[in-house]
Order: sequence, then C-alpha cells, then structure tokens
Amino acid sequence: MIKQNQQHFNRLQVLLDVVCILASLFLSWFIRFKSGIVGVEGGYLSFDVYLKYGSAVIPAYLFFYNLYKLYLPKRTKTILSEYIDVFKANLLGLLIFIFVLYITKEINYSRVYLFIFGIINFIITILERSFVRLVLRNLRRRGKNLKHIVFVGLSDGAKDFINKININSHWGYNIVAIFDDELKRRLNENYIYKNELVAATKEYVEFYERKVDELYKNDAIYNYSELEKVLGCLNIDEVFITLDINEYNRMKKILDLCEKYGVRIQIIPAYYKYIPSKPYLEEINGIPVISARYIPLDLISNKIIKRLFDLICSFILIILFSPIMIIVAVIIKLTSPGPVIFKQERVGYNKKPFIMYKFRSMKVQSSEEERVKWTTKDDPRKTKFGEFIRKTSLDELPQFFNALKGDMSIVGPRPERPYFVDKFKEEIPQYMVKHQVKPGITGWAQVNGLRGDTSIKKRIEYDLYYIENWSLFFDIKIMFLTVFKGLVNKNAY
Repeated sequence: MIKQNQQHFNRLQVLLDVVCILASLFLSWFIRFKSGIVGVEGGYLSFDVYLKYGSAVIPAYLFFYNLYKLYLPKRTKTILSEYIDVFKANLLGLLIFIFVLYITKEINYSRVYLFIFGIINFIITILERSFVRLVLRNLRRRGKNLKHIVFVGLSDGAKDFINKININSHWGYNIVAIFDDELKRRLNENYIYKNELVAATKEYVEFYERKVDELYKNDAIYNYSELEKVLGCLNIDEVFITLDINEYNRMKKILDLCEKYGVRIQIIPAYYKYIPSKPYLEEINGIPVISARYIPLDLISNKIIKRLFDLICSFILIILFSPIMIIVAVIIKLTSPGPVIFKQERVGYNKKPFIMYKFRSMKVQSSEEERVKWTTKDDPRKTKFGEFIRKTSLDELPQFFNALKGDMSIVGPRPERPYFVDKFKEEIPQYMVKHQVKPGITGWAQVNGLRGDTSIKKRIEYDLYYIENWSLFFDIKIMFLTVFKGLVNKNAY
C-alpha cells in the first residue's frame, strides 16, 4: 500500500514542481516587464517567447530534482538538506536554461529576467515542498499515511531506533510487532529489560518499556519461527532486521522469507555503534566491502575540484592581503628581534610532515620549547604585537602560501605538531583520521569556537563531521563563517 501511495505521491510531486516552474516563469516576466519594479527600456519579447524556452528546460529541472533524490520519501530527510538539494538542482537547471539560450542564439532574452526567475523559482519550490511536508506530517500525526514496520531481533540498534521513532512521530512509523525469542521468553517470565538500554534518559526508558508492554498485551511479540505466519496475514511495509551478532546464522532464512512476501528489508547491523554514521559500501571483484568511513575527498573528481578551489582562492587572497602582510611584517621586524616568518613542522595529509608558515608572534625560542610547549592564555613568550595578531588571526596569513604550494587547503582540520600528534593519538580515539585529508587554514571546528586551549576531543568530532560531509558548498560556508565569527576568538592564545 505504501509503495502505491508513494508512486501516486511522486506523480503529484512532479506535477507540483512543473506548476511551480510555470508559475515562476510568469511571475518573473510580470516582475521584470509589467510591475514597474524593474525599469524597462525599449521593447521586450512577449510572454509566449519566454514560456517557449522556459518550458523546453522543464525536463532538465525534473531530471536534476530526480538526480538529487528529491522524489524519494521524505520521512527521515531533514528540511535543511532538502532545501540545499533544491538549490543545487535549480542552479544546474538555470545553467542548462542559459546554455539553451546560448546555442539557440536568442540574444533578446532578458538576463535580468533569468536572474529573477532563478530566485523566484527557488523560493516557490521550497515553499511548495515545505507545505507538502507540513501536510504529510499532520497526516502521520493523525494516524494516516503510516508505514507499518516490524523488528526482527532486538539489538541495541533496535532499541535506539524505537526511541527515535517516538521522538520523531512525523516519520510516520507504526511498530506492528517484534520478533525475538529471548524477549518473548523474558516477558513470559514477567521480566522487563531494566537498565539494559543504550538510551540513558528516563523518558527513553519509559517509552521503550511502554512500547514493549503494549505489543506484548496485544500478542505482538513473536518468536522467530512465527515470522512467515505474520508476514502472510499482516500488511507489513518494511522489516527491520536488527539481530545481535551471535544470531546472524538466522539472517539468510529471514531474508528469504521477506523476499518471498515482497516486503522491503532494512538492516541495522549489530556493529553499527562501532562504525561511523556514513560507512561506504563498495565492490571488490564481486564481493561487497564496507569501508568504515566514507570520505568524499577520496574521489579524484572531488580532489581536483578542491585543489582548483584552493589555488584560485589562495592566489586571490595573497594579492588581496599583501598590503596587510607587508605592514605586519614591518611591525614584527621593528618590535621584536628575530625572523618575521615562523616556520614549524606540522603533520599533514597522509601523516606526512611539512613546514607551516606563520608570522612570528613570540620571542625566539629553543627548538625544544617550540616542539612540546602548548600556548596558554598569559603565555610570557608572546610579544605585545604577537598577542594582537594571534587574537585577530593575522599570524595565519602566510599559510595561504602553504595552500598555494599544496601542503595545506584553505579549509580543513587544523594541523598539529608531531609531538602532540603522538600524544593525542594515544588519548583520543579516531584522532588520526583527520590526516586522511589535507589540513586547513580554517575549519569547521574553528568556526564553532574550538580554537586554542579548547577540548581536543570535541574538535576531532567536528573535524570528522567535516571529513565525512565535505562539499564545495560546505567549504564556502566555512569561509563565510570564518569572516564573520572565526577571525577574532577569545580562545585564540
């Protein structure tokens, strides 16, 4: 039933998207030529001409919407991620629109109109999709458009997911039954799982126990052997296989039964808490292999995009900041004896050491002090001007030359000295993962206030999020945030 509903909904969604594009074409034409908001000089093409070219690129827009998975179920997709995907699809659609005008040599088509259309179409589309989301969520909260699911096995993953279903009622999941021999035996012995949940809060514990108790009272807790009987008589949309690792010998039989009755299968592996949130499945000569961590920058195309971005940005920023760098260099030379540029060994991409450049902000030190001493708030080694350039991040400007050379990137995890790398890798799990991408001048951790003498563990969490979720748009976002909230920081000692 859910599959049929989804097919009908997808057709309706495509129709709504087409209506939005057509409405955007007309509104943009009206604003550009009829509203008086934008001045019009001379004549202009009729709406029929604008509609002809606009209608021609509608299939391209629908293709990009499908490419960015905007027609897949929205139950668990966040509204922000949908907005981002709509923006990307619309941007590509607009580029195709411009390309069509170029190859047809339609020189009288207003460029201002195209700009207005791009904005209007994005706004209308996200309003439309927000309205659809709101309608669907209200339907699900009222018990309609539900997805009826069962759990086979009761690992920690199942317990966590049951609690998340309670918190996110708009997902519209209705738990029909649980299959687990041990659970049924314990319930029959009047035993409830106490203090065995992954979730720590009282609310979670209470909900999980209530749900299990409710299913038990409705005779909806089954042994594994009863799965076929239930699949044959109940309308089940999805089966979540959440077996403990010592029960994986049941897996083939359960999969065969689900496929026999045409039920969609989802698997939450028992080892899910030991792997990142985005593992990557690849194939090696026909054998599926789970890569423990998906890193977008492992793809050669993404590496090329990021390197080109670094080259262009670092070159422009060096030119832009060259007057400031000259002034800083002169002041350092006049106020403190020693070199202007401070060179220090850091650990970079693939754990390889490199020399990182900074404007010198401290008195000249011994190599041992540089290697192992951490900078503190009232560090006596800092010069007066050095304290200023550290607070304002001006000491980091020479690192644009590191980015130009390829030792660093504009955006990425901050590099650390070899001494502290050896120390932290023993103390902080997953610390060394940060070296699977190039280090950066700024990063996701830094724009979230994790600079200087702050939690290294928390910093690594942000670095790992960046590594697993990299995109060019994410880099641009971090650069903007660096300008507005990352340059001056109270923790930058």
